[in-house]
Amino acid sequence: MQETSNRRIVIGDVHGHYNGLMGLLEAIAPGKEDEIYFIGDLIDRGPQSSKVVEFVKQNATGCILGNHEQMLIDVVSGGAMAAQVQQSWLYSGGYATITSYPDSTIPEEHLEWMKKLPIYLDLGDVLLVHAGVDPRIPFEAQTSEQLCWIRDEFHSMEAPYFSDKLIVIGHTITFTLPGVTPGKLAQGQGWIDIDTGAYHPKSGWLTGFDITNNQVYQFNVHQQRSRILPLNEAVTSIEPTKIKRR
Repeated sequence: MQETSNRRIVIGDVHGHYNGLMGLLEAIAPGKEDEIYFIGDLIDRGPQSSKVVEFVKQNATGCILGNHEQMLIDVVSGGAMAAQVQQSWLYSGGYATITSYPDSTIPEEHLEWMKKLPIYLDLGDVLLVHAGVDPRIPFEAQTSEQLCWIRDEFHSMEAPYFSDKLIVIGHTITFTLPGVTPGKLAQGQGWIDIDTGAYHPKSGWLTGFDITNNQVYQFNVHQQRSRILPLNEAVTSIEPTKIKRR
């Protein structure tokens, strides 16, 4: 297949794996006209969250808010629930983020940048959102709670939410969905999940999805190798009826 220039590429949950991100970008080899987007969850779990945030802040075409950025923002914002949120965030990999910064101090410029991240990006024929949408309510009524955290209600949709947009998400590691093996993308009714579990010992794959050419770039942080696949070889379709509804 002849590739089209001016690619739009979406990168899945990096989770602090800066070296893996550099390996993936080497495989993608973006040109000046290419657009590179990030689906959120830049931080936590991996060893170099600070470097990931700085790189994305300086170089990405766009990035959306993930639930891990939201947890960090909730912690630093204080309030009655801050202590409870802090324990949840630290348990979910926040300690690795703190220790990736000199003196374990997250600079204000990184925090302010994360606070300003949008909860979705509409690219016309594609909607980028971290977790999905709540199929029971109109899009304009969706909040960060739905867009950053939802799982089963979205994955089990039996019809596309939009008639004219593909929804690209991260958040849920694809091999946790029924019938999907590590490294494979997951596809449902009107959506594709590209979080292939870069930090997870069962996978290690970080994914970049070229939505212009339906091509998938991947780099494995454990094996230190990359691969490039056409979308139809990289994705597994999900049966909505097999997703547990909550």
